[in-house]
Amino acid sequence: MRPSDIGVFDHVDRRPDISLQQYYEDRMAAVEAFDVAGFHSYHVAEHHATPLGMAPSPSVYLAAVAQRTKRLRFGPLVYQLPIYHPLRLIEEIRMLDQMSGGRLDIGFGRGASPIELEIFGMPAEKSFAVYEESLNLMMQGLQCDGSFSFRGEFHSFEDVPIALEAFQKPHPPIWYGMHAPESAARAARRGLNVVSLDDAPMTHDMTVAFREAWAESQGGAPEPKIGIGRFIVVGETEEDALRIARRAYPVWHDSFNYLFHRHGSVPRHQRPREWDGIVAEKRALASTPEKIAAWVAEDMERSGANYLVGQFVFGDMTLEEALRSIRLFSDEVLPALGAVTV
Repeated sequence: MRPSDIGVFDHVDRRPDISLQQYYEDRMAAVEAFDVAGFHSYHVAEHHATPLGMAPSPSVYLAAVAQRTKRLRFGPLVYQLPIYHPLRLIEEIRMLDQMSGGRLDIGFGRGASPIELEIFGMPAEKSFAVYEESLNLMMQGLQCDGSFSFRGEFHSFEDVPIALEAFQKPHPPIWYGMHAPESAARAARRGLNVVSLDDAPMTHDMTVAFREAWAESQGGAPEPKIGIGRFIVVGETEEDALRIARRAYPVWHDSFNYLFHRHGSVPRHQRPREWDGIVAEKRALASTPEKIAAWVAEDMERSGANYLVGQFVFGDMTLEEALRSIRLFSDEVLPALGAVTV
């Protein structure tokens, strides 16, 4: 594996013991470290009214990322389409693509939390239909030069000028979060890159479905990135890595459940409360570079993925702890993975 086979996922979840201004500055320092290490892309979640997401406006946050990095690709995973007007989002995407010199990746989704959608007046039962129409509109609009017209159930307009031209043509690479073989196959037919956050056996079923649909629908086009997301903490000793992970992960988990607890419910894709629980599900590891490298290689083989998306910064992890883990991954894990073919 090369650095270009490694990406980063970030909920941008709140670290509670520092000011918000310092929090953003620390996050940008971590992003600069990903850039220097040569990772492929920095994928950012969108969440609202919760400490799980301190980037509720991904476009604003990513504009700062564009200016603080040189090589790193970046983008939302995902924009919650039902709460956007697609025309405004097309303009924001083209701004970011131009400002970054064509380093933007984009992801679209319905939104993982019905509670967040309803805050914006979007009923959960209506959101899928709005998402489907908005996605069709976005795909047409992102490829448009000149003016644009659209007639749908939720959005209709006639001859609206698109004044900002595209940098990446026909549009930036598009990403999708897959959770089932059926959604994986749909993404393949649309020509999308994908990421799974599930365990290796479940992901394997999705990667098989994805590749079958890709072969049938894409006419021999090169295979896109088929990713798996994993929590990763690298330490000089296993004890050091575990100490950080066992402290930081429950803080992240509290943020992950924050809105649901307020509303007396649980997330659809719940995670174990303690670090050792998610390790037991083989979706996380805190250890030495040697053990991390062996685990990643095995996980990629078992899942059928060709792209690792590491969640390296989470909970109350300090900037110093995060930078040490990123450095050890870059300097010692990646060379150990160099002979691995996925």
